[in-house]
Amino acid sequence: MTPAPALDVTNLGDLPVAERDSALAAISAALEGEPAEEIAAWTASAFGANVIIAASMQDVILPHLFAQLIPGVEVLFLQTGYHFPETLLTRDVAARDLAITVVEALPVQSVAEQDAQYGEKLHERDPNLCCFLRKVDPLARALEGRAAWVTGVRRVEAPTRAHAPIVSWDDKHDLVKVNPLVAWSDEDVEAYQAGHDLPRNPLVAQGYPSIGCAPCTRKVAPGEDPRAGRWSGNDKTECGIHT
Repeated sequence: MTPAPALDVTNLGDLPVAERDSALAAISAALEGEPAEEIAAWTASAFGANVIIAASMQDVILPHLFAQLIPGVEVLFLQTGYHFPETLLTRDVAARDLAITVVEALPVQSVAEQDAQYGEKLHERDPNLCCFLRKVDPLARALEGRAAWVTGVRRVEAPTRAHAPIVSWDDKHDLVKVNPLVAWSDEDVEAYQAGHDLPRNPLVAQGYPSIGCAPCTRKVAPGEDPRAGRWSGNDKTECGIHT
């Protein structure tokens, strides 16, 4: 492995944009092709406790990976109020069995309060607004003051993610974004889970290869795109977190 260039994270946000982006691009290029464990180790070394790990609890790979490097690492879970019970169970098992600290990001309004203001089933009438209120805005508030966040984005998941870098500057949230699993295939995901005997979200085995909020997620038929079950029936493909 060619060592990734050193990164001074103390003033990264103050650098000229071109200099900052060039530095992060060089790091991303140096990490390309390296195992997720090496990417995670670089992230832990660069940011320490000032990094937070996003986890949808479709799986617990990232929490497991970083718990070994930063015991008690903060794991961010977007509590939308619409999750499947199986997803909440997976969160609880991860919190019990792994050396992590689950941090729940909550919307400003409860589901009942949102219904009172916007009407019931906003997710059916305006899914973009619902996602903003229950995911995008809570995430932005949870990331304030952080130096970096880690996500489970993988290039094979969708055309919108096909060119996702390993390391980049997140302009929306003004911090570094790291995607350690970006080059992983579905087989890589399964191999890691099986090799470490990790807790599983039961929905995956039931035909849900991409899991979001219960009202906006359906099973996927054999041969369908894995994300076909998300916001089925409209042209929405992303919640807005990674776009």
